Amino acid sequence: MCKHILNAQVSIRSPCCRKWFDCPECHAEQESHPLLQRFEMTFACKKCRKCFRKDASEFEEADEYCPHCDNHFVIEAVTPKAAIGVEGDDVRVDNRMLKDDRVAGKGGPGGGRAQGKLTVFDPDPEADKLG
Repeated sequence: MCKHILNAQVSIRSPCCRKWFDCPECHAEQESHPLLQRFEMTFACKKCRKCFRKDASEFEEADEYCPHCDNHFVIEAVTPKAAIGVEGDDVRVDNRMLKDDRVAGKGGPGGGRAQGKLTVFDPDPEADKLG
């Protein structure tokens, strides 16, 4: 799984060390030598897991698909983006960060607790009267 390109569809075999990588950045992080670039490239499709070769000097639109399963592997790369958000526990376990809008601040006659706030557990006494 590549951390640089999140939607990588193929792995590429590097011609210098004959190891499989998802992108050139992964090769640079794991190896101490520069990536050797060639026109003939060996790919492994991540959908059908079969290998195939392509010549990059004569690359056409039809060459953007895996010859075995027709997986379109030349697509716009999705790279991770930095995001600022609120970190917290799972709200199903600890819901102290959530605001409950059902708590209403009603005061007055018959109005709930001593602070003057009604909750869903303190029904209005007028609701039980008939007619």
